Amino acid sequence: MNEKKNINDQHFIKKEDDKTMKPKRYMKKPVVIEAMRLDGEASETQQVLDWLADNLYPMLVGDYTDPENLRYHDQDEKDFSRPDKGVYIDPDNGNIMIRTLEGDMRARYGDYIIKGIRGEFYPCNAAIFNSTYSFFEED
Repeated sequence: MNEKKNINDQHFIKKEDDKTMKPKRYMKKPVVIEAMRLDGEASETQQVLDWLADNLYPMLVGDYTDPENLRYHDQDEKDFSRPDKGVYIDPDNGNIMIRTLEGDMRARYGDYIIKGIRGEFYPCNAAIFNSTYSFFEED
């Protein structure tokens, strides 16, 4: 026998032989990442920018008030493709903006910049970083 239920304006049919789905518990896999913290000092910010550039996240060039039109420094003027990674400085507040496949992400002073397991970079709030990661000392 089928039983119809109206949940959030969606109709679901539950058969007698269906098993009820329950949440399962998962643990984050232990991985080692690299990260640097933006402390707000100009020399340290430059070291973070150098680290990003060394890992193929270069400074994007162009009109920083129009991020959609930024390009790589060596990108042909006739090439209007949008770079999929890189960094630029937000002219309104000096935050570092990191271009990712998910969009441009803002790194504020105090945040950590993380290099993920696939070589991607993204910012992380210090409180979240400190509750998720601990220092890893290599042998």
